[in-house]
Amino acid sequence: MQNDFRMRRGLRGFSINRLIPNVITLAALSSGLTAIRFGLQGQFRLAVIAVIVAAIFDALDGRVARRLGVTSRFGAELDSLSDFLCFGVTPALVLYMAALKDGGPLGWVVTLMFPICSALRLARFNTALLADTPPPAWTSQYFTGVPAPAGALLALVPLVVSFEAEAAWPRHPIVVGVVLVLVGGLMVSRLPTFSFKKGRIPRHLYLPTLLVAALTMGVIASSPWIGLSLLGLIYLGLIPYSWLTYRRQASRDREQAAEVVPLRSVPTDPRSSPGTH
Repeated sequence: MQNDFRMRRGLRGFSINRLIPNVITLAALSSGLTAIRFGLQGQFRLAVIAVIVAAIFDALDGRVARRLGVTSRFGAELDSLSDFLCFGVTPALVLYMAALKDGGPLGWVVTLMFPICSALRLARFNTALLADTPPPAWTSQYFTGVPAPAGALLALVPLVVSFEAEAAWPRHPIVVGVVLVLVGGLMVSRLPTFSFKKGRIPRHLYLPTLLVAALTMGVIASSPWIGLSLLGLIYLGLIPYSWLTYRRQASRDREQAAEVVPLRSVPTDPRSSPGTH
């Protein structure tokens, strides 16, 4: 009877809903690999677009999995491996082929540093999920360091600027190398950055936020490369604000913990203890 049950369960298989998030993750992985192909062909505009498409798919797969209630350890590991390739290896190789190959051995060393930083950041993120003592609930509104997709797009900003600028300085190996090092450092840093997955917008800021989003989308639609560069600068400008809000909330938690006075046991007279003479 047990064998019949297993056979019927095997025939039923898994729900198609369990495949959808993993298919989206594989689509992101395919986009990241395609960006490397475009970089090898010297089509850097298409390479940047492929990385952006991979970032969009990466933002969708987790949300779809949670909405469908089909989150799994397999999906989390697949997503982490996809992030490492799409947002660690791919942007570094594209920037190497676009600029850093002219920097000689030092250019290759800088290229290696970025995916290494991405791997360290993802490893830290995965191990934090297995912590025995979960952090306070409000910390889910923040990432530790710049997340891998945002780091990839920030690293590509000099290349994106070069698409619009007539000067050659945005694609200079020194400029690209400095940006790559700084962004890699932000990825492995302990700076708290906003996680827009679970953040909430106050009611009084709802309409202004929609207005800013509409203006941003308008700039991206009319001049996509300038719009994407401005979007990266806006994200960098939010990092000090996220650090301040994190510190404010952490200090508030410490003050609340200090107000809680533990109950002290009343000392007893040793002469009244049994067996004492």
